[in-house]
Amino acid sequence: MLRRLWRDLSRFWEADRGLTVFLFMIVVGTFVVPVLTGERPGTRLFGDIVFSLVLVTGAWTVSRRRSTAIVVSVSAAVALVVRWTARLAPSLDLAVWTTVSSLVTEALLAVMVLTRVFQRGRINRQRIEGAVAAYLLIGVIWANAYELVALSVPGAFAGTRAAGATLHDFLFFSFVTLTTVGYGDITPVVPVARSLANVEALIGQLYPAILLARLVSLEASWSFRERPGGDDPS
Repeated sequence: MLRRLWRDLSRFWEADRGLTVFLFMIVVGTFVVPVLTGERPGTRLFGDIVFSLVLVTGAWTVSRRRSTAIVVSVSAAVALVVRWTARLAPSLDLAVWTTVSSLVTEALLAVMVLTRVFQRGRINRQRIEGAVAAYLLIGVIWANAYELVALSVPGAFAGTRAAGATLHDFLFFSFVTLTTVGYGDITPVVPVARSLANVEALIGQLYPAILLARLVSLEASWSFRERPGGDDPS
């Protein structure tokens, strides 16, 4: 059973259509599940388990270095141990550690997805969808970063929704910052929170432009090599 699951997840990363599935997972996990389940304790744990499995198989499939895959696998395992410990021993105050573990896992996952997107070869719809998934992951990563700041620095955020803000509130704040909408119901007031918001807003502007340039370059490189006698211009 486990061997079959591992084989299926490896094929998920080897095939471009896996990026489409991953985009679907991100959309459902970020925008649909929170609406249906709210802040139920098991929601984040289930998400961590799914993302960790995808992360570990992605590391072993995409990474060319065995050492890198091992580091990623250990990181995912630590994240799951922290999450399970926080769930089974609620008396322990592990909120900061669970947020950090989620943030690291999601950041590594974004790296795995972008590595798959930017591999040499023809740019197809699935790889573009993978790039969109990475963009959404940036919003999720920053939401965890904002939650970490709020847990570490009381009063780091102000506004009508800042008091008692949950991860779902910071997801909302993260995406309105990433898209530079800025409704103003949550406002960063301490330097570290403002710096994070500034960086995310810049990424929101620069990511599409840099992504488009890179994808066009990869497509042009592939088309040139496919010509008779063509070599990779890069």
